[in-house]
Amino acid sequence: MAPNNISLLINVVTENYGWLPSDLLVEAQDNEKEATICCCNNHCNIAGQFLHQRTRGCTSAIKWSEVRKKENYVLTCVQALMGRFSNGKTTVDVITELLGFDDYISPYSTTRGQDILRGVNYASAAAGIREETGQQLGDRISFRGQVQNYRNTVQQVVSLLGDEDSASDYLSKCIYSIGLGSNDYLNNYFMPLSYSSSRQYTPEQWADLLIQEYTRQLSDLYDYGARKFVLIGVGQIGCSPNELAQNSPDGRTCVQRMNSANEIFNNKLKALVDQFNNNRSDAKFIYVNVYGIFQDIITNPSQYGFTVTNTGCCGVGRNNGQITCLPQQTPCQNRKQYVFWDAFHPTEAANAVLGRRSYSGSDCYPIDIKQLAQL
Repeated sequence: MAPNNISLLINVVTENYGWLPSDLLVEAQDNEKEATICCCNNHCNIAGQFLHQRTRGCTSAIKWSEVRKKENYVLTCVQALMGRFSNGKTTVDVITELLGFDDYISPYSTTRGQDILRGVNYASAAAGIREETGQQLGDRISFRGQVQNYRNTVQQVVSLLGDEDSASDYLSKCIYSIGLGSNDYLNNYFMPLSYSSSRQYTPEQWADLLIQEYTRQLSDLYDYGARKFVLIGVGQIGCSPNELAQNSPDGRTCVQRMNSANEIFNNKLKALVDQFNNNRSDAKFIYVNVYGIFQDIITNPSQYGFTVTNTGCCGVGRNNGQITCLPQQTPCQNRKQYVFWDAFHPTEAANAVLGRRSYSGSDCYPIDIKQLAQL
């Protein structure tokens, strides 16, 4: 068996921005079409319903299922910084529920034995497609590093199932949901004091570099058994409270130069879906238009029950976005009415919208996640 993705759920999460699911999510499915989802939140170091204490690495976790009935576990359940970056469920959690899973996915750092077959989360906070992305924030595992961890897991799956053929068959039924790119803009390209990328490359050239590396990692996953891919686009970074606080004169108008750069990347990512579908007939790749979903929420918030779209529920400074949510800080009381939880990430209510529309509907191309799971 080639050294690639094996029957697991790999989720390469969104870097720093809640709406940008930079996760490689691999949902393992059996003959009854039950899938195992493994979330890799680059920015959260969490998988599925696990809350990881954010130290220099992901050293411990609190299972979300133990606290999921609480409206705001950030207030009631934690005494330390956690990696979830939300007040509740993430987008992947919502998709996991819609797919009918009994529980959420556990992290790579702690998953052992038969639990591997229920999915693994490879996420790493602040990670990106590029190796250097997020380095100013400390230790993290890039897209390439997360795929390497997945390759290690593949060997364990072979051992668990007895042979490579069984492992290959198992992995071919998994869904690999990948959402990367936001940190490569937030914590690289649009951070000129720390990175030279914006001086070296135009937005078009930068997107090309990202897609080239993205392509290499997708090919690796394919070689290791992955056959069902969900590629999640980058959201409107220019509409996050952090960017509105820093670069929007009125605190409401989105920063177009950032959103335009995101659109360039998304267009290339969608084209990559066509390229892989044309060249690998035994696999299926789909694209999720997170940018469009987010734009709809911002433009028509009342349709989704939101009243506040430009300010974080928890944060400091203008738009509650200059400094993100701090320990012991009191958040807003009407969390369901806020799109953003903090300076970058969405609330559970917003994640629910994103998850539902990613799972089923016209925001996916050429088919949606629900249809992909039935193949």
